Amino acid sequence: MQLLLHIPDALAQRFKQTVPARQRSEFVAKLLEKALPVEDDPLYLAALDVEQDVALGAEMREWREGLIGDGLRGIAEREKRDATR
Repeated sequence: MQLLLHIPDALAQRFKQTVPARQRSEFVAKLLEKALPVEDDPLYLAALDVEQDVALGAEMREWREGLIGDGLRGIAEREKRDATR
């Protein structure tokens, strides 16, 4: 299968200079294999369940709001700022 990817010019140039032409597909495939989660990995599946748990999400929001009320406002504000980056 072929994919069209858009990457920054500087990164593409480094890639072409570093990885020989006939080895680029294999190089990218190995990187993706390492970086992408295995779909039957129990920890990955548990993490997906946690992310989709509406009740848990609501509980976590309550905890965050409680922390803000306890004077830990700087931590919550930093988290919000970091999340928007």
